[in-house]
Amino acid sequence: MKWPSWLRPGWIVLAIVALAFAYLCFTVLAPWQLNKNSQNSREMDQISRAVQEDPVPLRTFLPHQDSEAHEAQWRRVTATGHYLADKQILARLRVIDGEASYEVLNPFVVKDGPTVLINRGWVRPVQGTGMPQIEPAPTGEVTITARLRDSENAPPDRAPLDEDGVQQVYAIDTAQLAPMFGVPLTGSYLQLTPEQPGALSVRDLPHLDAGPFLSYGIQWIAFGILAPIGLGYFVYTEVKARRRERPAPTPEGSAPPPVTVEDKLADRYGRRR
Repeated sequence: MKWPSWLRPGWIVLAIVALAFAYLCFTVLAPWQLNKNSQNSREMDQISRAVQEDPVPLRTFLPHQDSEAHEAQWRRVTATGHYLADKQILARLRVIDGEASYEVLNPFVVKDGPTVLINRGWVRPVQGTGMPQIEPAPTGEVTITARLRDSENAPPDRAPLDEDGVQQVYAIDTAQLAPMFGVPLTGSYLQLTPEQPGALSVRDLPHLDAGPFLSYGIQWIAFGILAPIGLGYFVYTEVKARRRERPAPTPEGSAPPPVTVEDKLADRYGRRR
């Protein structure tokens, strides 16, 4: 196949790469960063509201066993009931204050209400990954104050495990944990606030910082716009340069100039006169 003088297979490959890159910028990379920014902004707004509002009864947001409260994450709620102290699972590989930790999970039966999952707080492993001594949950009826949290998604490639006789999971996923405990759980779980019955070391609230995701998203959009523009500019300059290199047309009826030794050398080695 004979290509036009300015069009070569290399340019076609470059065009495909540039257009594919622009497509990825607009459909994958920019939306990914902008979605992260939206999630962080939503969480910041929920935390800001939660710290200003007084605790309310748990059944305000979780009235039934199959309830979940995505729009009320971080809100403080109160509940009276009892722990299922003999049912305990650890969430492993949690990073808290820059160090590996376990988070301790127990079901909590709300009086005249649903059974919810309680994140009692965190403990540090001993001697690397050894199992620490964990204070058991209290028995009997207690009243707790905790924060609503959205259930996490368990990684599909990491199944629960049993280590040193203790069941462990990689995410606080109520759908995964309910059959492991053998009791139903609401879609949202509770994270204890400090100095509550059964509380261990409790996580602080996240810092109110949306992060750099908005600027990253805008940068990917800019890259997606610049890629085809840059391709067009390079094609334009290439065509313009090749047009300048074309020999002047020979007047009609005149003989072409004789081929000199210099012309032959130029054709052979790429040098121009």
